[in-house]
Amino acid sequence: MAAEGAVPVQSAPAVSEVRTAESRMKRSFADWRAACARLPSNRALRGNLVPARLLPLPRFGELGDVVTAFFDQCKGGPLGNTNLWVGDVLPSTDGFFNTDTAYFLHPRAPTSPLIQNFINDTHPPACPPTIRFEPFVQKVEVPEGAELFIHADLHGDIRSLLEDLSWLTERNYLQDFRISRPNFYMVFCGDYTDRGRHGIEVLYTLLRLKLANPDRVILARGNHEEISLASRYGFLSEGRVKYGAEFDPKKVLRAYDFLPVVVYLGTAGNFIQVNHGGMEPGFDPRPLLDSPGANRFQFIGTLSQRQFHATHPDWFSKSDDVSRQSYIRYARDFRPEDPINPTALGFMWNDFSLVAEQPGFDVDPGRAFVYGQRTTQYLLAQTQTKTNGIRAVFRGHQQSSVINPMMRRLIASRGIHRHWQARDSITRLGAEIRELEGILEREAERPIPTGSVWTLNISPDSVYGESCGFSFDTFGIVKTARSFADWRLRVINLEIAF
Repeated sequence: MAAEGAVPVQSAPAVSEVRTAESRMKRSFADWRAACARLPSNRALRGNLVPARLLPLPRFGELGDVVTAFFDQCKGGPLGNTNLWVGDVLPSTDGFFNTDTAYFLHPRAPTSPLIQNFINDTHPPACPPTIRFEPFVQKVEVPEGAELFIHADLHGDIRSLLEDLSWLTERNYLQDFRISRPNFYMVFCGDYTDRGRHGIEVLYTLLRLKLANPDRVILARGNHEEISLASRYGFLSEGRVKYGAEFDPKKVLRAYDFLPVVVYLGTAGNFIQVNHGGMEPGFDPRPLLDSPGANRFQFIGTLSQRQFHATHPDWFSKSDDVSRQSYIRYARDFRPEDPINPTALGFMWNDFSLVAEQPGFDVDPGRAFVYGQRTTQYLLAQTQTKTNGIRAVFRGHQQSSVINPMMRRLIASRGIHRHWQARDSITRLGAEIRELEGILEREAERPIPTGSVWTLNISPDSVYGESCGFSFDTFGIVKTARSFADWRLRVINLEIAF
C-alpha cells in the first residue's frame, strides 16, 4: 500500500509529454560539440575564467530547462512509480519529489551560513524548507550479452567527455544523444563538477544523455554532488561567474537528490555494484536484489553499521584485531542527515586498500573508511541469496592530484586498476610506474573475478592529469553473460589533446 502523500502509480510519459520535453533540447550533439570546441582546456585556463563570448550556454536558462525536464522525467517515469520501490518508505509529493525546496535549506541542516547566504541571496526559498535527505539505491537487470559503459570522475572535463561520446558515435553506440544499440547501457560514477571550469557543460551533456535514454543512462551520485563540496571546490563559483544572479544553485543541487548513490546491474542473478565510493556494511541490498522486475529502487533509511558487526563477528580475521577495534570505535547506526553527517555515507565516500597485506579496515583522516580484501569480499558474500548476489565492484573516487601508490597503479593499469592482485604486494607500494607495468593487468580485455574491486581513473584535463603525467581518458565496457565467469571488461583509452 502506498504511504500517505506518496506519488501515485504512473505509466510511462505520454508521447506528447516526451515531445514537449524534447522540444526544450534544441541542440544536436554535433552542434553541441562544435560549440564546446571553442572552450580552452582546463589545463590552459589554469583556474582562470572562461571568456563569456566562448560559453556554449550563453545563459543559464538553457541548463535550467534541461534540469526542469529532468525533474519531469523523474516524477513521471519509473522513479515516480511507487510500485517500483522496495520497502515500507515510499517517495512522496511533498517530500522527495518536492523540487521547490531542498534538505540543505532546512534551518537545522548542518550547512554553513556562508553557503546558505549564497543560495538565499540569489534565489530565496519558494516555500519553508522542511524535507529530509533521502538517498536511494537502484537495481537494474540487463539482458545477457549487454554492454555496460562505465566512466568515473569527470570533474569539469568536457573535452574528455565529448571525445568519449564521439568515439561511441563513430562505432554506432550513439546517434546524436540517443543510444542506438539495443543492449547498451551507460553508467557514470559521479563527481561531474568541481576542480574544473566546465562543470556546467558536463552537467548539460550528461542530462541530455539521460533525457534521451531514461532507462539506459544512469548517473550515480558522487561525493562532490553535495552542497558543501560544491561550495569549496569550484562549482558554485563557476556558475555565479558565468551567469551572475541568473544562476540558480538550488535547482542544480536539488537535481542531485534524484541520482542513486549506488546501482546494482546484473544478468541472471549476477550483479556488479557501480558507485562512486566504496562499501557500506550498514545497508543490506538483498531485499532489493530479490525484488521482482528489471528496475527497482529503495531508500537507504537507517544504516546499521554497528549492528552488522554484532551479527557478523567473524568478518574480521582473528589476526586483524586492530582493524576490528578501529571499526568498533568508528562505526555507528544512524540515519544520514546529508552525505557527510553525522558521518560520511560510505557509498559516496569510502575507499579500498591496494594490496592484500593491508588491514581489513582503516580510517583515512578527513575522508572516510578504507576496506581491505577480506572484509570487502566478506561483505560481497553476504549479499548472496538463493538466486542473486553482488560479484564485483566498479567505482572511482580514489584518485589523487599528486602521484602516489594509487595513481601509479591507475596509470600502469591503463586507467582501470583491480585491487589486491596476486603479484602486487606491500613491498611494492612505492614502486614506480614502469615496474608496476610489468606485474599488473594491462590487457585490453580482462576477466572479472568474483570478489574483485576495480577503480577507474579520473579524466585527464585536470590538475590530476597534469601533475600525475597522463593525458589519456579511460572508460570500461563490461559485457555480461549468463555465467559470471564469462563476463569481460574491455578497457578503452583515448588520448586527449589540450
